[in-house]
Amino acid sequence: MKKQLQKFVMALLLTSGVCSAQSQTSVVEDFKPSSVNQPGKEYPMVNSEGRVRTQISAPGANKVQLDIGAVKYDLVKDEKGVWTGESAPQDVGFHYYQLNIDGASVPDPGSLYFFGAGRWGSGIEIPSDDQDFFALKDVPHGELREVPYFSKTSNSVRRAYIYTPPGYDKNNSKRYPVLYLQHGMGENETGWGNQGHTNLIMDNLIAEGKAVPFIIVMENSGVNFERPRNPRPENTANADSTRRRPGGPGGFDFAGEFKKILLNDLIPYVEANYRVAGDMKNRAMAGLSMGGMQTRLITLANPDVFSQIGMFSGGSISMDDIKNTPDFKKNVKLLFISYGSRELENPRGGGFGGDPKVNTQSLKEAGMNTHFYVSPGTAHEWHSWRRSLYQFAQLVFKN
Repeated sequence: MKKQLQKFVMALLLTSGVCSAQSQTSVVEDFKPSSVNQPGKEYPMVNSEGRVRTQISAPGANKVQLDIGAVKYDLVKDEKGVWTGESAPQDVGFHYYQLNIDGASVPDPGSLYFFGAGRWGSGIEIPSDDQDFFALKDVPHGELREVPYFSKTSNSVRRAYIYTPPGYDKNNSKRYPVLYLQHGMGENETGWGNQGHTNLIMDNLIAEGKAVPFIIVMENSGVNFERPRNPRPENTANADSTRRRPGGPGGFDFAGEFKKILLNDLIPYVEANYRVAGDMKNRAMAGLSMGGMQTRLITLANPDVFSQIGMFSGGSISMDDIKNTPDFKKNVKLLFISYGSRELENPRGGGFGGDPKVNTQSLKEAGMNTHFYVSPGTAHEWHSWRRSLYQFAQLVFKN
């Protein structure tokens, strides 16, 4: 009876989004420092179950929580004012998290910081059995370059990150295909390099002969925000929050402003300053989540620009889309759609605009070169997208 009561209380706490570190039982005590900790920091830690343990000194605090995976876990304070506690097991891969101290959400001073959820904050890596594909190895390495360029569309200097493959600077006569790779909502152009390990994935694939060398361009596509129409002066302080409301007046569309920057500024800049082939058959676009949705909208509206397309957790292309844009089927040589298995089990926001697997199979039967990939045991998270890039990169520019 006592065990049944404990299980009921635990379930209730998890359902309400709050969990007490003290309520957890049978925690495996093999915790090790996270691979993305600040140099010399012991915490946060991860154990073989995928639990995250954090620790922070806050003698004056009344309540401290670990906020990860949409659940808050209460930490326990010792006699020295040090708070310690751990989460329930997390999926493998990278996760954002934060600490909540007396109601204030703050980064963990022990972790490195990553840009996600519209801010710089903490991140944790839960080890996976397949993390070797993005490991730093003794192979020829390309370069991940931070590049400022001027955009006439936004009338500003913008920043892109550009991956050039190994040997790019040694052979001045070779030209490369190029992939424009987009992040998700609340992230920016640093995401695919920092959280996604794009350069390491590519270095390893190229070294193994599994991918052709190509350039990757990563820009900030979270630019489709407008201030509310006729804002009242008293709302000025809340302008940032109102700018990020999807849809409707004062909202944004997923592709509008970024589409102009991409087509009118970014692609011309890259093709003028880098040795890229510069034609449709050597130009690809892909993205995760919001970036996948942007890829869908931009490529359907501009079927003469990209011939290779990847959408990771970002919807799919249907037969109706093809009927409305006949040049898409004619010009697109590769269409890659992917999701984490947990996403398909529990669709976000009511679905994906139709069954993505069925849509992709229908296009294959209609004669298109389509691929549908499912990342096992992951949800709407970076390990799904790392795996997706790993699979996509082995297919792109080979047809």
